Amino acid sequence: MQNIPFYQQAFVDYLNEFVQVKEPKSLYNPINYILQLGGKRLRPVLTLMTAEIFDAHYEKALNAALSIEVFHNFSLVHDDIMDDAPLRRGQETVHEKWDVNTGILSGDAMLIMAYQLFENYEPQTFQALAKLFSKTALQVCEGQQYDVDFETRDDVSIAEYLKMIEYKTAVLVGAAMEMGAIVAGASETDKANIYEFGKNLGIAFQLQDDYLDAFGNPETFGKQVGGDIIENKKTYLYLKALEFSTEEDKQQLLNLYSLKPSDQTNKIQTIKDIFETSGSSLATKQVIEEYTNKAFQILNKLQVSEDKKTVLKTFGQQLMNRNV
Repeated sequence: MQNIPFYQQAFVDYLNEFVQVKEPKSLYNPINYILQLGGKRLRPVLTLMTAEIFDAHYEKALNAALSIEVFHNFSLVHDDIMDDAPLRRGQETVHEKWDVNTGILSGDAMLIMAYQLFENYEPQTFQALAKLFSKTALQVCEGQQYDVDFETRDDVSIAEYLKMIEYKTAVLVGAAMEMGAIVAGASETDKANIYEFGKNLGIAFQLQDDYLDAFGNPETFGKQVGGDIIENKKTYLYLKALEFSTEEDKQQLLNLYSLKPSDQTNKIQTIKDIFETSGSSLATKQVIEEYTNKAFQILNKLQVSEDKKTVLKTFGQQLMNRNV
């Protein structure tokens, strides 16, 4: 087993080999741009780490890891278009730097490239990876549609919201880990359990991302702080604030979430204040911890050494202690 910075660097080195100047540049330059914007490389690192958890060399999993990262960035390009987001990782989004049509087409190409990477594996492994990938990719699309639908609904439940983030975000984390297990030839039981570990950690990660969207440091968060509020997204923070607030604050929330004023500053601050005073922000921190602990409990079922379980738990703890 290696440490996280090692896997990150090994993946970035492999990614840099993959990123090449190709024609037409108007198609491939935006792809290279989004892939090289940085980020935590969470998903590919998990693929490489999981391969070694199950006794395969990490290099065997590099193509699966790259596929996950290419697909993830494809989804970001299209999500940013749908959200009309100006920033991604602190830089211009693809559709802002080029245009919407370029973002759509380059994103489409990335989805195809993600599938192509499985061709580097033997037929049985290829089939298992492609089957998991197809299921996961469709769930991500379903999650994105739920997210869009929720923007215009006033009756979103906590259960619906949790299903949305499971599909939109968490299943890809679970799939990243299961792909590492597939490449390593792990047992069916271990593949299922490592998927569940990743999925629960992914739910905790997305809940924390939602929290940081409102309360993160704009200098380090990499995205527009308050972006979810601007888009009237029914996050866990919002839903819990409705549940906990006084009738007056509840009506104010509902009213503010029906508006898109030209100056969003006052709206963002007022809503953040309600998140704090209602106890919603504290409840969100608590549910993040709950899903993190649920993930850690699954580790007990894995047929691997205690040292390897500790590596996974340490990674999860580091992920949940981030503040950017």
